Amino acid sequence: MKKSNKLCLPNVTLAAMASVRVKETVKALQYSMKKIEFGEVVFVSHEKPKYLPKEIKFKYIDRINNIDDFNYNMIYKMHEYIETEFMLLVHYDGFVVNPDMWQDKFLEYDYIGSPFPIPNDDFTFRDINGNLCRVGNSVSIRSKRLLELPTKINIPFEADHGWFNEDGFICCRNKHLFEEAGMKFAPLEL
Repeated sequence: MKKSNKLCLPNVTLAAMASVRVKETVKALQYSMKKIEFGEVVFVSHEKPKYLPKEIKFKYIDRINNIDDFNYNMIYKMHEYIETEFMLLVHYDGFVVNPDMWQDKFLEYDYIGSPFPIPNDDFTFRDINGNLCRVGNSVSIRSKRLLELPTKINIPFEADHGWFNEDGFICCRNKHLFEEAGMKFAPLEL
C-alpha cells in the first residue's frame, strides 16, 4: 500500500532495543522510517533520550548490561512492546536502506532475516538434527506469534555451544519448536 510517496505497513511495528549506541539506534529508526509509514515505531530502552522524535514511542525496559541481557530480553520480553501483527527489528548497524525492495509476501512468514554465512565447522548454524540453517540474523521481520512463543511454551534460555544469541536460539537451536507450532521461516532465496 502506498500513502503519498511512502510505503504503508500498518500491521508492522518498526522496533529497536538498546542501552548502548542509543543515538545511533535512534538514527537507524529514523532512517528506516524515511519512506515507510509503519503501524507504530518503538524504541525500547532503560532511559528515554531527550532527542527522541515524537514519531517514535519510548517503551521502558531494565538497563541492558550485556549481550546476554539483550538476547534474553529479545526472546522473552520483546513481544510485550509490539501491538501489531509483525515487527521489523533494526539495530544501529542494520536498518532499512532499500524500502523499494519491499514485497508483501514477506508477511507470509513468521521470520525473515538475512542469511547466516556458511560456517567452517559442523555445528554452527545447525538445528537439532544437524541441518544447516541459513535464514537468521537478528535484523529481521518477525510475527507477533513468533515473538510470544518462547514465553508461551516456556522454552528454556540455554546456551548453544556457549552462546545465547537470540537469532540462533530461534532460527537454529529451537527452530523445530517454532515449526511444530506452525511458524514458517522464509526460504533462503527470498
